[in-house]
Amino acid sequence: MPLHPQARDFIARFPSDLGVDPDTLDLGAIQRMRAEDGLAAERGPITHLPFVRDETAEGVPIRIYRSDRGEDALPVVVYFHGGGFVFGSVKRNDAVGRDLAIRTGAVVVSVDYRLAPENVFPDAADDAWAVVRDVFARPAFYQSNGRVAVIGDSAGGNLAAVAAWQARDAGLSLAHQALVYPVLDAAMDTPSYTEFGTGFGLDAGEMAWFFAQYAPDADPADPRLSPLRLDSCEGLAPATVVTAGCDVLRDEGERYAERLAKAGVAVDSRRFDGAVHSFFGLPGLFDQAIEAREYVAERLREDLAP
Repeated sequence: MPLHPQARDFIARFPSDLGVDPDTLDLGAIQRMRAEDGLAAERGPITHLPFVRDETAEGVPIRIYRSDRGEDALPVVVYFHGGGFVFGSVKRNDAVGRDLAIRTGAVVVSVDYRLAPENVFPDAADDAWAVVRDVFARPAFYQSNGRVAVIGDSAGGNLAAVAAWQARDAGLSLAHQALVYPVLDAAMDTPSYTEFGTGFGLDAGEMAWFFAQYAPDADPADPRLSPLRLDSCEGLAPATVVTAGCDVLRDEGERYAERLAKAGVAVDSRRFDGAVHSFFGLPGLFDQAIEAREYVAERLREDLAP
């Protein structure tokens, strides 16, 4: 599959996701990389919103966005950022949180879950589930009308998928789950891992390193780590799955969409041909990011409508 011209330019600048040999990264280096963001200007504008507030949900830091000044109850979208379970934060993903609030018209709750290697599996998944539980438990606090969805990209897509099946098992009715090039299987054995393992941004070796930081002692078949291994997908929330055509994670995302459909779950899956991992978060570099965001927002608006 040929790279989109914008993806080709991006790969010329950033041949790999980390930009360094991951085996050279100790905790100090990881923390220094977290403090830097050479792509901040490409993550989109920090659009002014009338309501942005930092809070906590069961001890987990969150940032709440609302695009209007009204007092009316609205649907809630819980957002989990990407970063391989090691990088990323509410602050770094502030632009996308604001953009989601504008595009969906919902209250957006962005989650600062704990990062590896300081906090290992299942800490990030536990934080994600704690926030989703809290949104259901305290609707008045979130100005929620009871309609709740989850969305995540990359590692955040993993957390969104895990929270979705935990909500099902707890009897909580999610309106939607939007999974953007999600991490869904620690096996890393799909054809896309071979085809796009090096030279397309997120390398297969880097994904192995991310898993080693987050889940060094976990069973790779644990569905809290590998949602693709979930015993049954029946009864899960309606889903949108976005994949990038030139991404090691492409095949597991599309396989999950197929499993959802076979289980009777309403699912829309779309591959963005020629795109590479991370495009969704960089509208300053990729026109496809805007297209993908509006596609996802439309699906969320449909399923969050009363």
